[in-house]
Amino acid sequence: MYENNFPNKRYKHTLSFLKKHISINESILDLGVENPFSKIMTSEGFKVKNTQGEDLDENTSTIEKSEADVITAFEIFEHLLSPYTVLKSIKANKLVASIPMRLWFASAYRSKTDIRDRHFHEFEDWQFDWLLEKAGWKIIDRKKWTNPTKKIGIRPILRWFTPRYYIVYAERVKN
Repeated sequence: MYENNFPNKRYKHTLSFLKKHISINESILDLGVENPFSKIMTSEGFKVKNTQGEDLDENTSTIEKSEADVITAFEIFEHLLSPYTVLKSIKANKLVASIPMRLWFASAYRSKTDIRDRHFHEFEDWQFDWLLEKAGWKIIDRKKWTNPTKKIGIRPILRWFTPRYYIVYAERVKN
């Protein structure tokens, strides 16, 4: 997926945000298969397990059985038909999640060759906040950042000042 094109800025911001809120002594279940960022988390001292590629819309058993202290979900929820179900199934009390934000000047992402590499949801920040709130989470901290490119054109210029990524640290609301 990242052939010679690592999202270094996104990884830097994500790791900094994760370190701000999560101790390396806490265990993490990272939603999604092992990937370059889960390897970075491990190299930074975090105890990380990943889901195994199961369709989380259909099967949340790994999440439900997990005894991890923290769930991380980096650019996962936009791929799910029902992220609400996944968020409700989490037993951990801490969540760090990020999404690519809906851009008014770009259509939803859809790979024509990989059915799993498609965005069903293109969230605005308020929509993601509402989803988390409805699923029983309270956002403690949040951050946005841009994703400029070195291309020429109107869209590349807009990417210099339009936030592209949104990350939150949330805790389960006690009933």
